[in-house]
Order: sequence, then structure tokens, then C-alpha cells
Amino acid sequence: MLHLASRSPRRAELLARLGLDFGVIDLDIPEQQGVEEPAVDYVRRVAREKAGAGLLQVVAVPDAVVLGADTEVILDGAVFGKPADAADAASMLRRLAGRTHDVVTAVSVVSAACEVQAVSVSQVTFGAMSAADIESYLACGEWQGKAGGYAIQGRAQTYVAQLSGSHSGVMGLPLYETAQLLRQIRLLP
Repeated sequence: MLHLASRSPRRAELLARLGLDFGVIDLDIPEQQGVEEPAVDYVRRVAREKAGAGLLQVVAVPDAVVLGADTEVILDGAVFGKPADAADAASMLRRLAGRTHDVVTAVSVVSAACEVQAVSVSQVTFGAMSAADIESYLACGEWQGKAGGYAIQGRAQTYVAQLSGSHSGVMGLPLYETAQLLRQIRLLP
């Protein structure tokens, strides 16, 4: 059986689009970038740690397969994780406004017999955002718990001038790469 190691309702919604039944494992994995750890390596490691920790919780389940994922916004080599508060989100949005940044999502699928991983890198270009735009966006609250302080599937898309890559990857689970991994381990035809 497939298990999603994530509390993210967006990831669950996206994974459901693949037509598979799955359980959800509620985990609290520390997300702390190591000193001098490259941003993409950090994202890959966290996805792998989530999947591994999830597998430990369901190891007694026959044929258990666990999917873990991590998504981070990266600008100039700096990782923009989930903002601590509205002021932190505003700071992130000011830095992202009028610029192109990367959104990296790593997906790890593990079982007792195998481990596979894929990485999706998308480029998102924000248009200009005035102080009033940022204040208005923060007031809607959708920035909470979102890497980079924004949710592309919500009001933030009105500031996205260009997206090159995976829309679902920016949301938190790149469906093309995820389907490829699940086909590789024969959970999808």
C-alpha cells in the first residue's frame, strides 16, 4: 500500500489525481539546511528523510511504499522555506518581486526493497509587487506554511508573470515525475 508522508493537503490532492488509494502519515521532520549544504542537495535530503521516517512508521504493513516530498523556493542560492510570520513572508515577497527564482521539489519513494527519487526544478518570474500588493496578499493568509511565502494555486498567481516547468511541482508534488517514479516501482501501469 502507498502512504504519503506529508501533512500537506495540496500534496494529498495532487497525489489523488493519479487515481491511487493511499494513506497519510503525519510526520514532523526538522527542515534545517546544513552549513554549506547546496540548496538542491538539501531539498533532496529532506524528501528522503520524510520518506524514510514514514517507512519506519509503516514497516509492519506488507508491501508498504512511502512517498515523501519537499519543496523549496531558491533565489541567489538562498533557500526560502516556510516563513516564520507575516514580516518574514513580506521580506521574502519583496526579494522575489520582479525577479525569477527556482522552485525545487524532490520526491522520494521508498519501500523495504527499493528507493527512487526525482527532482523537479521550475523557474517562476514574479512581476513587480508594490508594498500595498504585498500587504493585501499577506492579509489573505494563504502565505502561511508555504515555501517562499506564496501559493501559486491561489491569489499569488496574479503576480506570476512567467512559469517555466511544472505547475504541480511548484504546488508541492510534480505529477509527471511522481508518476514516473510510481511506474518504475510498478504502482502505476
